[in-house]
Amino acid sequence: QVQLVESGGGLVEAGGSLRLSCAASGRAFSRLPMGWFRQAPGKEREFVGGIGWSGRSTNVDSVKGRFTISRDNAKNTVYLEMNSLKPEDTAAYYCAATGRSTLPSAHSADYDYWGQGTQVTVSS
Repeated sequence: QVQLVESGGGLVEAGGSLRLSCAASGRAFSRLPMGWFRQAPGKEREFVGGIGWSGRSTNVDSVKGRFTISRDNAKNTVYLEMNSLKPEDTAAYYCAATGRSTLPSAHSADYDYWGQGTQVTVSS
């Protein structure tokens, strides 16, 4: 079992920055691919990016150049650094872990463990 707890969300003006953290406990974290997803009201949950156990990360085009995913295996924590935030980035953000692959997946169904989410609101 893996428990995930996100933190760092909040209200920020457009152009601002936030860093989300996802603290993991339980199963060997360092070997788990991790993903970040977000869900805006009335919309489906969408993949933001992910990071493999080696530290190699990937982001979707809508956040490339603005969001960075990293991990600190010593602290059992994954980070989502968000810069140049836009109102359309407003959503609940979730981290997820999968034990079924060696690389992060863009599909939420491939993830076994989820955090409770943290709200990010970007004002215009």
